[in-house]
Parts: sequence; structure tokens; C-alpha cells
Amino acid sequence: MADRINLLDLGPADAEARLREFMAASREAPYRARQVARRLWRSPAPSLAALTDLPLALRGALEAEFTLPRLTVAARQRSVDGTEKFLFRLADGEAIETVAIPDGGRLTLCISSQAGCALQCAFCATGAMGFGRNLAPWEIAGQVREVMLLDPPIMPTNIVFMGMGEPLMNWRAVDVALTTLNDPAGIGIGARHITVSTVGVLPGIQALAARPEQFRLAISVHAPSDALRQRLMPINTKYPLAAVIDAARTFVRRVTFEYVLLGGVNDRGGDATALAALARQCGAFVNLIPLHPGGTGGFTPSTPSATAAFARSLRARGVEVALRKSRGMDISAACGQLRVERLGRRAPGRPEEHADIHVA
Repeated sequence: MADRINLLDLGPADAEARLREFMAASREAPYRARQVARRLWRSPAPSLAALTDLPLALRGALEAEFTLPRLTVAARQRSVDGTEKFLFRLADGEAIETVAIPDGGRLTLCISSQAGCALQCAFCATGAMGFGRNLAPWEIAGQVREVMLLDPPIMPTNIVFMGMGEPLMNWRAVDVALTTLNDPAGIGIGARHITVSTVGVLPGIQALAARPEQFRLAISVHAPSDALRQRLMPINTKYPLAAVIDAARTFVRRVTFEYVLLGGVNDRGGDATALAALARQCGAFVNLIPLHPGGTGGFTPSTPSATAAFARSLRARGVEVALRKSRGMDISAACGQLRVERLGRRAPGRPEEHADIHVA
């Protein structure tokens, strides 16, 4: 049983190929492979035993050969604005967060790519908890699968890799998860509705750019100068702003700059002017993000007047701007907040430097 094949850790095409081999060896009709494959992601089943449209003997044989692992819901919170946050427990005791954000006819699912994070951004609760490990492909895409299995199900229209962890420092698994999320034989969410957010890990940006699909790229900028960004985001030592902007300029699709507004730190008039200059260099769209009070580092959110002035300054300089709504203010919605509250902090750790980044 320990050597069973995890079908969810394979891309949809590879999983169906394994199932075809199994059906052929078992002298089952070839259509049975497609029948099972459809229940992995597109219309997910909680287990192989739950595939009651298959003969009982075949279900038993499938369970002996394959596995469909699950994430365990350790906590679930719902805000008055409809935002829901999930804490999923993994098999080894690690925990990750997923957030469902309804907005009119859209439902965005914010998913994690690592348990914890090694980057230690000054305003982020996830960075303060330290690094646990990279997630496997099935644990990344499985967050979507789990909310689809709820009763009633949550059916996301958009996916953002903006939960715990740095996606492009786990590229090997994120690469497979992107295929599963996008493939019509997988979950089938359009590539333009899937956004990968990064602090600016250049090899990972190159790998994402090499894929043919129209996946979106968001870059966490958060400061318009190296001096300030270095204080807020230590990764700036390895990937300074000039290199990140160059990568954004060469990315074939439009890039979004993510910018958390910190009161009196990065929200002054000069900051807006400098940020506008960076955005114009690569035609970036700027997404202004109010600081969630559940973050860390003793920062305070920018005032409404400072936020409005910052946005006006960007627009006056020809930069398109959106101000993200504050969501889940009555729950532990800041990235990493629920995990820290439930499981506590640990000593910061480091993954092997870019061990899982492989440029395509």
C-alpha cells in the first residue's frame, strides 16, 4: 500500500495515461480510464471508493494501485463580507492557508505554494513563522479540489498564488500545479484567470514566461527604491529592483505591481512619483493593497486620505491603478495569521537556495 501511485501528483494527461495502462493490464474497457480521470479534478470524487459508477471489484483494484490523498480542514472562518479562510493540515503536521474571496460574479481562491516562507518580508505574518517545506503539486492544486468537495461546493473562477510561500522558489511543483489548474482535463480554469505572484525570483519568472499559456504575473514591489525595499524585503539583496523591472519589461504579458501601503513608510508623495516611474518602464498595472492589521512588524495601514492621494499621483503620471478592497477584516485573513494563531511560531528556517527552480 505504501507504493501506491498518487494520481493527484501527476498532470492530468500523465494520470490518465497511468490509468489506461492499469485498465489494459486489468482487461477493463479503455473508457474506464477516462471515467476515473474525470473524477480526479473536473468533477472530483472524495475517494476511489466513492466512484460508485464503477464495479465494486474494480474500485478495490484501483485502491490497491492508486491513492487520492486529502487535505484536512483544521479551521474555517467566514467574514461578514463573505470572505472565507481555511487552514488545511497536511499529513506531516504542517499547515497551510487558503482564502476564498467572492466579488460579484467572480470567486477568487488565494492558494499557498509553501508551508511557511523563508523570505521574512517585514510586514508579513507568513515570513515571521519561518519556512517549513515546499508543497507537492497535489497539495497546491489540492486546495482548489478540497473547496470544490465542500457541501455546498466552492467553485472558483480565478486562482491567485498569493497565499503562503514564494511560488517561484517551488517552481518544479508549481509548474505541474499550473497545468492541473488550467488543463480542460484538470480543473479547467483559463490561464488569464490564474495569477502567479512573486517577490521577483528571476529564474522562476523566466520559467513562467517560457510556458505558452497566458498566465498572469504579479510582482511584489512594496517600495520604489532599493534602500527601502531592502529594509522591507531582504530578498532585494539577491534580486534588486533594476533586475526585477528588467524581467517585467521582457515578460510577454502585462505585469501587475503589488504594493502594500504602510503608513508613513512607503506612502509619501515621493514614493508615488518613484513608483510611477518604475511602472512606466515596463507598462505595469499597479494594485494598491491596504495593510491588513493582522500582519506583523508593527506597521500601521495608510490613512484613507494618504491612500487616495497616492492613487491620484500614480494616475496623474499615466499609470493604471486599482485599490484592492480590505476583505476579511473580522477574521484572521492576513497571510499566515490564522496559521500563527492556531499553531504558533517557529524559528525561521531556510530552504536550500533555489533548489527547485529549473528554468525551462
